[in-house]
Parts: sequence; C-alpha cells; structure tokens
Amino acid sequence: MDIQHFLTFREVAKWQNFTKAAENLGYAQSSVTTQIQKLEQEYGVILFERFGRKMRLTQSGEQMLLYANQIADLFQESKAVIGRQECGTLCISTIETMAAFYLPKYLHRFRQVFPHIQVMLEPAQEERVKQSIREGEADMGILLDVPLSDPELTSIIIRKEEMVVVANKSHPFALLEKVEWKQLSGESFIMTEQDCTYRGALERELKTRQIPYRLAFELGSMEAIKQCVYYGLGIALIPKITILSELEKEMLCTVPLCMEDLSFYTQLVYHKRKYMTPSMNYLIELLTESPQAV
Repeated sequence: MDIQHFLTFREVAKWQNFTKAAENLGYAQSSVTTQIQKLEQEYGVILFERFGRKMRLTQSGEQMLLYANQIADLFQESKAVIGRQECGTLCISTIETMAAFYLPKYLHRFRQVFPHIQVMLEPAQEERVKQSIREGEADMGILLDVPLSDPELTSIIIRKEEMVVVANKSHPFALLEKVEWKQLSGESFIMTEQDCTYRGALERELKTRQIPYRLAFELGSMEAIKQCVYYGLGIALIPKITILSELEKEMLCTVPLCMEDLSFYTQLVYHKRKYMTPSMNYLIELLTESPQAV
C-alpha cells in the first residue's frame, strides 16, 4: 500500500470533493478516484458516501482519517529526522592518544548540535583503525601517523603533531633546548606498544643510526608512561599534546628531538565509498576549522 494513498484520502476528506482534491494534489481526478478505490478494496469498506452533490465520510472513513493523520504526521517527522540524521550511532576508531587528549573538546561541541547521535569511540592501534574503516566496522578514524596513502581510504590531514622527548625534571635533558640523536645513546626508554607508529619510527631511527638504548618498560597506557617518566624510570618520545597538563603543573620537562625527515600528522580517515551523513560532515568541519599544531 502506497503511503500516497493515505495522503490523497486526507485531501479528499478535507475538501469533501474529488475534483478539488485532485486540483490541490496536481493529479487527474481519475487518479484520485483510483487511489480511494484501492484503499476501500484493501480495507473492505466504503470510505465516502454521496447524498446528491454532497459527499461525506462514512463511519469507517472517519476512523480511517484518524489513522491517515497519524501516518502523515509520522511520515513528515521521519523525513525531517532521517534527512538531518539527528539520530543514530557514529563509530570512530582511533588510537588512545587521540581519544584521550584530542577528541573530547570537539565531541562536546558536536553533542550540542547533534544531541541524539550516540558517538562510540573504538580504541585501537593505527593498523586496526584502518582495517575497521575498510571493513565498515567504523564510520571514520583518527590517526597519528605519516601522511596516509591508501587506494580505499580518504585521508584529511588536520594538523602536524609535535613529538617531544619527555623526561623527569632532574634529568640532564632538562637543561637542553633540543636533543640530538647521539645524545640518546645509552638512555632507558619507556615505550608504547610495538604496533605504535611513532615507537616504530623511533626504533628504526635508533637502529639506523646505530644508537644503543635500553627498553625499560613497554606500556599500553599513556598515563602509565607519564607516571614512569615522572618517577625517573626512563625517558619517552610522545606527542606533546599528551603532556600539556603536566607541563602546566611543571611536573615534567620536554625537549624537541631533531626529526626533520620524520613528521607525524593527526589525520581523519574514512572509506572512499562511505556515505557521508550531515553529522559526519559537521564533525569534519569541527576538526578541520583550526588545524594548528600544539
């Protein structure tokens, strides 16, 4: 049963006249008559009765009008809600660093505009983030990596992230303005998990430059890494965005590492065949409106 039949029925009931209803709907009168007949056949009742030139609803017609009004109202409501994508779920796959230290302030603003969209953050390392997007498990992803080149994925570079060596305030690095690679020789490192992109880049550089180092701890939590650094258990290479609070409280010190040939970028990624909803487009606007590095 076509929903238009109910809308046509409402129009005929409003005007009590097939001709007038057809004019307002832009239909031929025969089309209006056919639609009403189909409704009557479907329900097995007569909806209108004639008395001379006058026409009025039957008892069945009056009941039908109540339902037709509800159907029409729900139809219009569904068009408004679904068309604006005001409800539903938005799944974002991202690394823990971005989930904890970058996204929250943007998600706060997003919720003010789309309060009925449920945002689900799926924590994962970079390769898993990309896999989730390729397989349609996540709507979009946030990466911290070198610029992505993938035939299936669209990548929008949001900003360049500053990577810093973080150390206890009593560490000799606290007196330096920057760190050269050779100065890392013999240092104890507190590192993220093995599949972390910037850990992999650090270890490759140390190996290429033949710089000896010690792996003191391997931790999956950025907070745990910072606590270990605070208590002097080693140094770490991490994004500066993750220690802004500690720097403000003067709990840790940071020094830039000369990494001219190795830059990491916060990137928004989605599948090239992904249908972009209004809520997704709005989040992209938020994330890209002020692409300034920390």
